[in-house]
Amino acid sequence: MPKTFHRTDRVSAQIRRELGTLVHNAVREHGLPSVSVSDVEITRDMAHAKIFVTALMPERSDEAMKGLKELAWNLRMELARAMKLRHVPELHFHYDDSVDRGERIDNLLRELPDTVAAEKRRESDEE
Repeated sequence: MPKTFHRTDRVSAQIRRELGTLVHNAVREHGLPSVSVSDVEITRDMAHAKIFVTALMPERSDEAMKGLKELAWNLRMELARAMKLRHVPELHFHYDDSVDRGERIDNLLRELPDTVAAEKRRESDEE
């Protein structure tokens, strides 16, 4: 039976766990808006890692991303101490807006019954 769980998948999962803690500590230490690591994608050669983060306050996400990009080198060094890898990938932080989009869709769906009810009332008033 062939392996379906590649080394890059295992490394990205471990990086996600370790960075979750490191980012949480960095956020508190540097007074950045609260963010959490949602996903990590690592290149096949393990030279680069895309770190996707979500913000608790989407309106302050730009500030959080700027701070994380400035701290990327320090976080990489801390990650190297925490993990047993020959080469720790370069960290590239990206904002994950999927939570924001999901919330917007959820709000639209919640408003839909009110919109349909208002439309039916308007139609009945016209008759």
